[in-house]
Amino acid sequence: MTPAINLAKKQKVDYTVHQYDHDPANTNFGLEAAQVLVQDPSRVFKTLLFALNGDPKKLAVAIVPVAGMLDLKAAAKAAGGKKADMADPQIAEKTTGYIVGGISPLAQKKRLPTYLDASAEQFDTICVSAGRRGLEIELAPNDLLSLTRGSFAPIAKNANG
Repeated sequence: MTPAINLAKKQKVDYTVHQYDHDPANTNFGLEAAQVLVQDPSRVFKTLLFALNGDPKKLAVAIVPVAGMLDLKAAAKAAGGKKADMADPQIAEKTTGYIVGGISPLAQKKRLPTYLDASAEQFDTICVSAGRRGLEIELAPNDLLSLTRGSFAPIAKNANG
């Protein structure tokens, strides 16, 4: 069990765990999860950390479909900042307690402002990392926001621009 799964269990939300063998050569963790689990890539979400206004320690969490990309301008606006940059991976790992490719939005070491792309509202359930490469947790978007104290925001853009 990971902290993410333990939190969902403790808060008694409905969830399903999906486990698969992660290919160490594959660094596109989210798309790998969607393909191996035969899920629609717009229903599988990746967890990204971003830094606000040039401060590498002022972090927030973005949860976007693996089929798309984080729109940094939109993320900054959602978080009340002027500018956003991707967080340094080492700082992200230290802050969340998870390794890159297995960062779950749930039960991070430090609670951060969390934004779930508004596209998640169209689904009954979505998949996010359960805190380890090769482990996903499927739950309702509203349950995810309740567990993270997050909010919906239009923060994703199409992978093609």
